[in-house]
Amino acid sequence: MTGPAADTKAALRRTVLVQRRSIHAARHTEAAQALAARVAAEIPAKGNIIAGYWPIGDEIDCKLCLETLKAAGADVALPVAAGQGQVLIFRSWCPGDALEPGPFGTQHPAPRSPVVAPRVLLMPLVAFDRAGNRLGYGAGYYDRTVAALRQQRPIIAIGIAYDEQEIADVPSHGHDQKLDAVITDRRTLWFNDAARPKDSEVV
Repeated sequence: MTGPAADTKAALRRTVLVQRRSIHAARHTEAAQALAARVAAEIPAKGNIIAGYWPIGDEIDCKLCLETLKAAGADVALPVAAGQGQVLIFRSWCPGDALEPGPFGTQHPAPRSPVVAPRVLLMPLVAFDRAGNRLGYGAGYYDRTVAALRQQRPIIAIGIAYDEQEIADVPSHGHDQKLDAVITDRRTLWFNDAARPKDSEVV
């Protein structure tokens, strides 16, 4: 995307990323623990296939989330960027598994790890708003991936963030995929109540 809309998003990214850096420095360990507790309370683990992410830089750390979900009976996966303009694939991951370097500083499971189809996505983001709009990094991987998955079956797309990453309005366009929820270290916001799992429900 180019033009005024892209320029607006780029400016928002710069502003929020500066703020996120200071938040991460101040409370990243505390936030990771609080986030894991909130995710475990909202998403039934046993029997679910849940994809998270390996944090880059000052993204809120969801590794403890994944370890907690795995211990509670979830099948856990991490994304693999297959190539620019393509959708993400997800490979199974267990705590302690060796990871391989990917693009943009990411890390992902080795090719021997089986590909799985997640029903819940825990997604990193730069910013979010109260309408469920997500500002990512601009490459479009998650928008393409969520759109493709939603054509196949119901999924739950959840943004993961520090609480202060909420902004008043994220510019949204036709290809942008709305989040069903955002879980921060301090709040859980459901935008699509129909997607919210009932107690012990396997998605």
